[in-house]
Amino acid sequence: MFIDTHAHLDDEQFAADLPAVLDRARAAGVGAIVNASYDLASAGRAAGMASVYPWIYATCGIHPHGAAVVPEDYLERLRELLARPGVVALGEIGLDYYRNLSPRADQQRVFREQLALARELNLPVVIHNRDAHADVFDILSSDGVGPAGGIMHCFSGGWEMAGRFMGLGLYISLAGPVTFTNAPRLAEVAQKLPLERILVETDCPYLAPHPYRGRRNEPAYVRLVAEKVALLRGMGVEELSARAAQNACLAFGLGSGAGA
Repeated sequence: MFIDTHAHLDDEQFAADLPAVLDRARAAGVGAIVNASYDLASAGRAAGMASVYPWIYATCGIHPHGAAVVPEDYLERLRELLARPGVVALGEIGLDYYRNLSPRADQQRVFREQLALARELNLPVVIHNRDAHADVFDILSSDGVGPAGGIMHCFSGGWEMAGRFMGLGLYISLAGPVTFTNAPRLAEVAQKLPLERILVETDCPYLAPHPYRGRRNEPAYVRLVAEKVALLRGMGVEELSARAAQNACLAFGLGSGAGA
């Protein structure tokens, strides 16, 4: 069984054929999907989808791109969404210094406020980190992740940085870029990660793995990510996927019945 630990199923790219996408995921052996949100509207959609499909879970949070435009009551609204059935984490949250769609000061403030809410609610956090490794690490170190831990989603750093985040108790989630031929740093991370810290994801509809690079990604392709990680580690995909699924259940508190 595969667990796609990060998807965006409410994206408009899935509007026309979501049932078929989910059927293909099931046929590929995907037993569970964690459907991530990026603002209050998408959080509501993700929570609603989790209430319909027992094998799809949701995260609710404010992406750094929207940090400058959050309403004053966003934390209270998030609190309500996070209490809904099937919502398993606060995310995705973090910093994005690549696009800088919100001022960095706003990104950092909203990141810290959501980390505090996750600690209060004892929920894991799903961290978005793009070109902001040092500041993400400093904030997580100074503010604290909380006992529920968290996930470095779609990890893009090198081995040294992976070690620093694991030192904070975080899981490292690998996505489609690990399959790219021009990603030697990610290959090294995949080879060296302790087996108990590995997660796999698609981040669909973005970042489709080889050989679908440049096309729409979907949860069924998480198998390709797992196959590449297994190949890099010199192990069978069955063993890798089973351990990654076990890690996902632990990371998100899914329980032994996830994907049944």
